Amino acid sequence: MAKLPYSNRIASILLNEGLISDEILIEAEAKAKVDGINIETYLVEKELITNSDLIVALSGYLKYPPISLKNFSIPAQVKDILPKEIMSRKLVLPLALCGKNLTLALADPFDLITIDDVEVSTGYKVMPVIGIEEEISSCLAKIISESTEGLDMEELMRSESNVEILEEDEEDQSLDEMLQSAEGAPVIRMVNLILVEALRTGASDIHIDPMEKNVRLRYRIDGSLIEKPGPPKSLQAAVSSRVKIMSDLNIAERRIPQDGRFNIKALGKEVDLRVSILPTIHGEKIVMRILDKSSLVPGLSYLGLEPRAEAAMQYGIEQPHGIILVTGPTGSGKTTTLYSCLQDLNKSDVNIITCEDPVEYQLKGVNQIQINADVGLSFSSALRSILRQDPDIVLVGEIRDGETAQIAIKAALTGHLVLSTLHTNDAAGAVTRLIDMGVERFMLGSSLVIAQAQRLYRRLCPACKKASEIDSLVLEVNNIPKDFFEGGKVYEPVGCPRCTNGFKGRGAIMEVLKVNDKIREAILRGVNASELREEGISNGMVSLKQAGLDRVRDGVTSLAASLEVTGGG
Repeated sequence: MAKLPYSNRIASILLNEGLISDEILIEAEAKAKVDGINIETYLVEKELITNSDLIVALSGYLKYPPISLKNFSIPAQVKDILPKEIMSRKLVLPLALCGKNLTLALADPFDLITIDDVEVSTGYKVMPVIGIEEEISSCLAKIISESTEGLDMEELMRSESNVEILEEDEEDQSLDEMLQSAEGAPVIRMVNLILVEALRTGASDIHIDPMEKNVRLRYRIDGSLIEKPGPPKSLQAAVSSRVKIMSDLNIAERRIPQDGRFNIKALGKEVDLRVSILPTIHGEKIVMRILDKSSLVPGLSYLGLEPRAEAAMQYGIEQPHGIILVTGPTGSGKTTTLYSCLQDLNKSDVNIITCEDPVEYQLKGVNQIQINADVGLSFSSALRSILRQDPDIVLVGEIRDGETAQIAIKAALTGHLVLSTLHTNDAAGAVTRLIDMGVERFMLGSSLVIAQAQRLYRRLCPACKKASEIDSLVLEVNNIPKDFFEGGKVYEPVGCPRCTNGFKGRGAIMEVLKVNDKIREAILRGVNASELREEGISNGMVSLKQAGLDRVRDGVTSLAASLEVTGGG
């Protein structure tokens, strides 16, 4: 049987129902503990109770109906409601669909998280029933054997591991042969499987890396690259061609980089994928960025920010004019923050125009411009045109040069609210970066509303995290006061089927430099970034490191995960 919590309660039910004696139960609990398994598994394996007895006990306790799946016929349209990998891993089986109600058999009826996940992914209300694990596994095996979907990539890797593919043979492949291989059923199923698995795991990127004798498949999940079994080397060119066909790219061109995009609908959601293909010595490396529209939040308040940071950002977007700068490295969530601001600002009585490279998400009611440097449409030229369109709010995807910086600052000074991003390490660094680009100090001091820096930290899985002690040497090396975590619990990752290496999801931490008279005076005096940062902290700014340590003290993330994004200095 699957491992179940509340073993003592189930044992009590078995006892109360007269299905087992007190003496046998005491002896079984002791032996189960020695074997490292739960009491239910031990009782069934030793045939002290039957599966049916256990199902009846569980049913009586949870008020879920029991079901026998022997000779049970599942309708064809119900079999494909859930991915087969999910059904196999979670030991669940959809049995019937009536309106918006989905009858779901579970081997572990205490697994409420799976029930919630199924409801979210399918949109149906789950009506749980309790099945015997062996019967559920048998039904799943039959469904998978009958299915034409999905491929066992581990088996494919084993079968192809000794095959050496020569580059010369690939070069001689004709266009017709490439089209035929890319449109073959196994390749289509394989690429579909890769995409569905990425959506299921919540990956932000898919990496397909050609190596000398194999193809490496990795998903970026919560900021970390997680390796999975990849396609066989013999199908490398066919997979590349298939992705090119989906992205409307030239499948015959394998010498230069290509960029494209396509969209898919799977697992109840519609997502855009941005594709980058780069030639390497062993073939074409493919990276697909997943842009999930459903992940967009409707406003700042939904980002789960620390109250002081949220209040400072809210203050910034409520100003009638000025410039708001969001900074941080690539992948730190800057675009999500800016779009959250636009969601709050997007009203029928304001004209919002953006210039982005690329436009990642399409926002209803917002005029969005795609930058195209090849035809002369740069950030600076687009910004000049935007200012002739009577805008109230302007979003500049990124300030990359002095010309764009000058135009953005002047727009902020002439009555527009401008939002933009910079690649700097902290909030104070945004000020010195713009000055280095040629922006006059008095203009920057007069126009800047807030400068913000942010990072994304990995959240600990609430199901498996465990309390830990921190070595005093670690605190000393990272300049953390020895009494900082007193009165709070510190946790570390463990890892379970519900998470990835002990982490599940990410959150944002921010430092927000709010420009007041003292900060403005410091900018005009020409202080360096370090002095400006200290001035900001003395005026109430919470540094990135401090914000990360606060999350550790709250038990939301681990100390190592916090320091890996904020540094130890």
